[in-house]
Amino acid sequence: MTKPAILFVCLGNICRSPLAEAAFRKAADAAGLDAIADSAGTAAYHVGSAPDPRSIDTAQKHGIDIRHYRGRQLENADFTRFTHIFAVDHENLRNILAAEPSDGMAKIALLMDCVKGREGAAIADPYYDGEEHFGPTWEDVDAAATALVATLKSGAA
Repeated sequence: MTKPAILFVCLGNICRSPLAEAAFRKAADAAGLDAIADSAGTAAYHVGSAPDPRSIDTAQKHGIDIRHYRGRQLENADFTRFTHIFAVDHENLRNILAAEPSDGMAKIALLMDCVKGREGAAIADPYYDGEEHFGPTWEDVDAAATALVATLKSGAA
């Protein structure tokens, strides 16, 4: 079996996708799953930037240090480098699909499609809202990460 390589994608790569990457890394480690994880944005707004301080604080509350993460933009090579690319919402999913090159090999889906009963749901963007909105974002990405790890461990993905 090929080692799973998962890319989480939001708009700017400073809020939702870094939290999804962190949640996935934690869940994969806990389950003993050897996987690659990264995150990116469909826009170039925050290339090279650290995650939003509220994302850093949220991850820290769950024992994860993401201060070293840096924003980057989705690129053509990602479609062959990763086995799975997960969008956090419908707009980013459309942007990913529009950018997919003809030789793309990654499975592309909404991240919440991993969670039974939440298929098709978007993860709300907490960027323009207060710090209290980052908790629900964490709950969503953590649930999706846990479900994704279970699916990958079972060989069903």
